[in-house]
Amino acid sequence: MEFTAAQDGLRVDVFLAGCLPELTRSAVQRLLAEGGVTCGGAPVRKNARTEAGAVYAVTLPEARPVETAAQDIPLDIVYEDGDVLVINKPKGLVVHPAAGHEDGTLVNALLYHCGDSLSGVERRPGIVHRIDRDTTGLLIVAKNDFAHQRLAAQLSDHTLRRTYECIVRGGFREDSGTVNAPIGRDPRDRKRMAVTEKNSREAVTHWEVIARYGQYTHLRCRLETGRTHQIRVHMAWIRHPIAGDPVYGIGKPELGLHSQCLHAKELTFLHPRTGEEMTLSCPRPEEFEHALKKLQRMM
Repeated sequence: MEFTAAQDGLRVDVFLAGCLPELTRSAVQRLLAEGGVTCGGAPVRKNARTEAGAVYAVTLPEARPVETAAQDIPLDIVYEDGDVLVINKPKGLVVHPAAGHEDGTLVNALLYHCGDSLSGVERRPGIVHRIDRDTTGLLIVAKNDFAHQRLAAQLSDHTLRRTYECIVRGGFREDSGTVNAPIGRDPRDRKRMAVTEKNSREAVTHWEVIARYGQYTHLRCRLETGRTHQIRVHMAWIRHPIAGDPVYGIGKPELGLHSQCLHAKELTFLHPRTGEEMTLSCPRPEEFEHALKKLQRMM
């Protein structure tokens, strides 16, 4: 895979972590240390900085045996072929194993469903992008290295488009808008993300009003970038936190919600093998629909 830098002076590991959101920054740093990133045919140093127009070639290591156990966990499959799998992720399902969630994750389910052909690194085989544990909706999985590299490139150049729906607090004068504000770790709480200039990455969210309900608004949001908790952080930053959000919201129950009312409704991508543009969607979950009905009754 090759990525062209648009500006000077950005740390290469930060630049490539933005191009390859399926990899953590530490994973990118390991690639650099192991000679997996070159520019002009020469290995790139771990602490190097970008030059505008420079082309960085990334070679991912071959998939290593995954120690994570395959588990027979039901999947709501929206689309599947030999290269890609698109699922409707339910609330509460963690995407990949991590501290505190060693099994019972989507990755465990994928290993059972797909076998050992899944691509990727470390404990995230097949994972091209992620959604939060309590966010519902569409997530695309690469079933082989060929698909993984092409889908990752689409995520980087925004060919892969993700559209969400959410209910947020407050009303909007405008019918649509864009939040362009960098996101990084909250300097006051490392478990949270925040709009901050320190150690942040570009983050852009486009939104439009679907319906207004007085003190609440039903929004459609399209991600241009894919930062951790991006929509949740951006909506809170413009003082319209997502209803039910336990981290960035008002901190008390509302509309009968038990978590953030955020759903990955639609996914558009170019099929990695055929190049055909595909658009898939899935229905809003029951809890989301109940909240909408409650708002409609209040009007």
